Amino acid sequence: MRKYSTISIPVEVKRVLEKDKGEESWGEYLMKLYNDSRIYRKKKAFQELVKLLDEEDLRNIEIESKKFRENFKLRT
Repeated sequence: MRKYSTISIPVEVKRVLEKDKGEESWGEYLMKLYNDSRIYRKKKAFQELVKLLDEEDLRNIEIESKKFRENFKLRT
């Protein structure tokens, strides 16, 4: 059996969200919003990082990343 919870939000917010969610369940809709938000934040952070780095910085990161993956070993 699934457990459910209630979230209190202003009526106007609920109207806007209800209109957008359409026939989706609240759970599906909110998870979609959450995932979209995570993807957006990651892309935005990446774009900001790219603005700070020049081509040489990006090449060096790529080279060091490859070296790390080639030499990475788990201890047993």
